Amino acid sequence: MVRMTSAVDPPSIERAVTILRGGGLVAFPTETVYGLGADAANAAAVRHLFAVKGRPPDHPVIVHGGDASILDRWGRDVPALAGSLAERCWPGPLTIVVRRAAHVLDDVTGGLDSVGVRVPDQPIALALLQSFGDGVAAPSANRYGRVSPTSAEDVRRDLGDDVDLVLDGGPCAVGVESTIVDCTTDDVVILRPGGVTRERIEEIVGRPVRERRAGDQRAPGSTASHYAPRARVELVVVDALATRAKSLVDASRSVGVLAMAPLAPLPEGVVALDAPADVESFARVLYARLRAADARELDVLLVVPPPAVGIGIAVGDRLRRAARGEPEDDA
Repeated sequence: MVRMTSAVDPPSIERAVTILRGGGLVAFPTETVYGLGADAANAAAVRHLFAVKGRPPDHPVIVHGGDASILDRWGRDVPALAGSLAERCWPGPLTIVVRRAAHVLDDVTGGLDSVGVRVPDQPIALALLQSFGDGVAAPSANRYGRVSPTSAEDVRRDLGDDVDLVLDGGPCAVGVESTIVDCTTDDVVILRPGGVTRERIEEIVGRPVRERRAGDQRAPGSTASHYAPRARVELVVVDALATRAKSLVDASRSVGVLAMAPLAPLPEGVVALDAPADVESFARVLYARLRAADARELDVLLVVPPPAVGIGIAVGDRLRRAARGEPEDDA
């Protein structure tokens, strides 16, 4: 039975640690999305995590820790740039990929010689991770490839009794997954945009960084299709919104719209989901709105992406993946 708790409650943290040490699964809030946690040093627990999610075994998962020592404990030959990024961005929504230490399981890395680690900026997550005292493998707490959860209720709906405990920290503050940066070579690469901007990373490392391209190593949430609701997602420019909505309504489709306010009048029957006021709000509510489209049983959700600045780049990335059909990967 899934049990819910709220705020930093020491008995609940103690129970969660006991579950993790016993090979069980604990869902917990981070500032980005809710994670589904397992003891990253327990192969059976990690395999159980993958089975519950329905996640392919060659997809790496991120190891979460309670402080920056996770970088040296789970990595080897950690470059100075990785240390600088950890010092300036942790706790926070940045995952740093480094060469894996000898003890890191293939089940965690998907067979890669690298591992992604991060320290989340969320009180419940930090209390859990610091009490556990070691790495927790934690992809998003949802079925493979579906919309990431940003509330405890999302987790309950998706995973039900397949998770032993859900720690409830309320809505996630950032709302999209962490930025993933590859620091395994001198050529720093952003494998996935997220809560830390490219400009911030370049400021810290002191030089331009490039984004992931074909041939770069695998990373969570970086395949072409992902984050998909059951409703079909279509990306449109604002000037084409009303025309496209009308054509879909005329074809007897149930249609929803997600865009920043204000909006021009829409055809009768089109459902306008609650509009985010700015780019940061768009990130916070994105997954909740995708889930709302399914709750309303919409056939098509038309989305006008926010400006591609700051976290808007990460929002646009998630929307493009959501619009590409059947899911292939998750965070």
